[in-house]
Amino acid sequence: MKCALLLPLLLLGTVSSLYLENDASHLGSREADLSQDLEGSGEQEGELALNYGVLESEEEEAVASSYQDAFEDEEAMESDPAALDKDLQCPKEEDTIQLPGSPGRKTCRILLVRTPKKFRKAQNICRKCYRGNLVSIHNYNFNHRIQCWVSRINQAQVWIGGFVRGWGNRFSWADDSSWNFGYWAPGQPGNGRGRCVALRIRGGHWQRARCRSRLPFVCSF
Repeated sequence: MKCALLLPLLLLGTVSSLYLENDASHLGSREADLSQDLEGSGEQEGELALNYGVLESEEEEAVASSYQDAFEDEEAMESDPAALDKDLQCPKEEDTIQLPGSPGRKTCRILLVRTPKKFRKAQNICRKCYRGNLVSIHNYNFNHRIQCWVSRINQAQVWIGGFVRGWGNRFSWADDSSWNFGYWAPGQPGNGRGRCVALRIRGGHWQRARCRSRLPFVCSF
């Protein structure tokens, strides 16, 4: 009779032991999953922090670039002759192309300088060497003539005299003439970057460009 009672008790103990082992196994599995989730969360946070850092770096570079362009613009428009480059060398005659002037304009001579220069340097050359400025354009016909003249050089674009003055978004001409005409490429100037204006040789449209880019340029005097 005692043996009959002991057998169910032994079976009950064995089953209870199995349940405890299974619970321990499930608990260990859950802890492992939780650890993996925490590790994955840490990696995602690290990636987010890295991406945020990259974005911050790109924004800082963009701001620094904007400051640099603005600084060069203001230097380029410096009117004091003494502030011009003392060691500036005027272009050789073989590096220039004389273009016919435009009737009705105050300036009667137009010169294409084929040697690429930064905007500031180009403006200084126009002033010091020719007593003029980078060319201003006030109507489509003159813009088309400039485009046809400069198409003889193997370049994508040339500097003209447009630039953003100061820290606003207002365009001006280097010769201080009125800004009464524009021939912008699609998306320009709103989506463009840079504070100086270049003329595309193909199509003759204008686009914003970084002032420190080196381009051929057109002087008027």
